[in-house]
Amino acid sequence: MTATATHRRAALRTRVEGRRGRLSRPGTRHSLRARLVAAVMLLLATVCAVVGLATAIALRHFMLDQLDDDLVSAGGRFVSIQNGAGPGGPGHPDDRGGRGADFGADFLGPAQAPRTVGATIVAGQVTDAVVTDRGGSLQQVPADALATLAAVPTDGHPVSEDLGDLGTYRLLASVDGSGTVLVTGLPQADVDHLTELLVVAESIVIGLALTGAGVAGAIAVRRELRPLEQVAETAGRVSALRLDSGEVELLERVPAAHTDPGTEVGQVGAALNRMLDNVAAALDARHASEVQLRQFVADASHELRTPLAAIRGYAELTARDRTLSPTVAHSLSRITSQAERMSTLVEDLLLLARLDAGRPLERTPVDLTRLVLDAVSDAGAVGPDHRWRLDLPPEPVVVLGDTLRLTQVVTNLLANARTHTPAGTEVTVGLRTPADPADRAVLVTVSDTGPGIPPALAAHVFERFARGDGSRSRDRGSTGLGLAIVQAVVAAHGGTVSVASRPGRTTFTVRLPAPAIPVPDGPTIPLPALATP
Repeated sequence: MTATATHRRAALRTRVEGRRGRLSRPGTRHSLRARLVAAVMLLLATVCAVVGLATAIALRHFMLDQLDDDLVSAGGRFVSIQNGAGPGGPGHPDDRGGRGADFGADFLGPAQAPRTVGATIVAGQVTDAVVTDRGGSLQQVPADALATLAAVPTDGHPVSEDLGDLGTYRLLASVDGSGTVLVTGLPQADVDHLTELLVVAESIVIGLALTGAGVAGAIAVRRELRPLEQVAETAGRVSALRLDSGEVELLERVPAAHTDPGTEVGQVGAALNRMLDNVAAALDARHASEVQLRQFVADASHELRTPLAAIRGYAELTARDRTLSPTVAHSLSRITSQAERMSTLVEDLLLLARLDAGRPLERTPVDLTRLVLDAVSDAGAVGPDHRWRLDLPPEPVVVLGDTLRLTQVVTNLLANARTHTPAGTEVTVGLRTPADPADRAVLVTVSDTGPGIPPALAAHVFERFARGDGSRSRDRGSTGLGLAIVQAVVAAHGGTVSVASRPGRTTFTVRLPAPAIPVPDGPTIPLPALATP
């Protein structure tokens, strides 16, 4: 993979994660089912509230109209009695400014309803104010309500006022022929009480209706959205597939019952099926291209081995001629060196092509302790200017795998540490098992105290032909395939490899599965001098 393609994939991943972040805001974390039910419930609650409020207002207005009709009738009887009495008659103030002695009896008239209030007001002052009771007798209006009675407007429109202990009354003020203001009032308690009962009843009914509608709506929405959930399940199963490499059989499809173009869910299902068809076709084309490319690399590598071996042989044979000039001898040595380097590159490409093709590896018990000891000893001989250290457990560590390929993994990691760190760097090779007994794995670590890997390169060190500036020097002999081979071999063993780097500390960690197999018998392996802690 080229650097440009890698950057494009990273940019695409960033854009997708940004969109996911925008879509996962707190206001949109609820499911579609919950939002639909909430929207329906909100609309239903709004409609019920409007209907209930309109009903309560209409009922109250109707009852107030009836009360006002009764109040007008009661006021008319009061005015008729007062006008019939004439000046100085009952209820009219006498010369001494007192109340008429027969005001109460005259106020009752033909028949005033219980709890009816009657008052006369002269020059803004209440001269008489009584209220009937259920027994037909009269009671004086409390003094704290007189000011309210005196303030009732005389425009002929009933008003509602609070008369203290008497409660809320509907009051109507009229003027008789003598200019006296006559105030008549009827209690409004029945209207208020019935309105409150209506509001309570409506609240209970609306609450029960909303509860039932919510349950029924949730069931209905769940049933209607079930096809969409099945579409999502299909997409989820596809997303769980490994599509990055190898042959992929993309057989998942949305059932035909959920691809009806006449419904919104059917349109989504049909679109998803079309997309999966396109993806399946692209994966088949990609796999065919990969197979063709791997076959080409394998064939080319295999065919190049013979001419490269011939070049090296002829160069070495010609170099034995002692009559060659120094210039020719130098050219032959360079030819031999480059032929060896190209042979290594061809072998690496051939190995990667075979691993990509899924060629099975040998599966035998491998003593990693002995393997690490041999690899470090060889590395110490090749790189004497580095300090090599071992961190091994007291007991041998055994895994199931291919001895030759696992040796190549450790050798490549040690060569990488030797090649890309300056002289005097300390390289430590560790071997251990996790502390958790349930985690059956073996960890091989290669750490160095070199300058570290640049962050921009650390994410791509296991890619093929990924090389830092220092590794491009031809005298170091790097092909950029060493760590790619490490990853491919470890993956073929069912393991993983990772790197953590900072200035002064770089650690490659190989994690291999460790099946329960017996430790092979053999003599104890003595630790060489370089393993001294």
